[in-house]
Amino acid sequence: MRVFLDANILFSAAKSNGAIRQLIEILLARGHECWVDDYVLVEARRNLRGKFPDAVPVLEALVPLLHSGMAASPTVAVADLAWLPEKDRPVLHSAIRLGCDALVTGDQLHFGAGYGKTFSGVTIHSARSLAEAILTAG
Repeated sequence: MRVFLDANILFSAAKSNGAIRQLIEILLARGHECWVDDYVLVEARRNLRGKFPDAVPVLEALVPLLHSGMAASPTVAVADLAWLPEKDRPVLHSAIRLGCDALVTGDQLHFGAGYGKTFSGVTIHSARSLAEAILTAG
């Protein structure tokens, strides 16, 4: 499975050795591809520098384990994503352009309406729903 990681997932994985970092480790250990782009990396780095600067090296150590692609321009009609704030649309657009099967995000406020729904082949997951899907799949 190809999984696109939102900036808040990267942030959480870097700031603590908790469930989100474990999820990424499980994904990688089971041969799933974890994808990012410059858009989410820049946001994760900026937020870490402002809130948890000691966690930036943890993020930088994680990055080489991830697949990276260029940030995408819109590929889905705007009407299809009217529920999603404009600043968050590039995240889903990149997941689509990179051929990901899933987008995992902790942003329930903005992405919550899309949890469990599929857009151009990409299913939006919370960390919990992705973990459940991965663990039940074997």
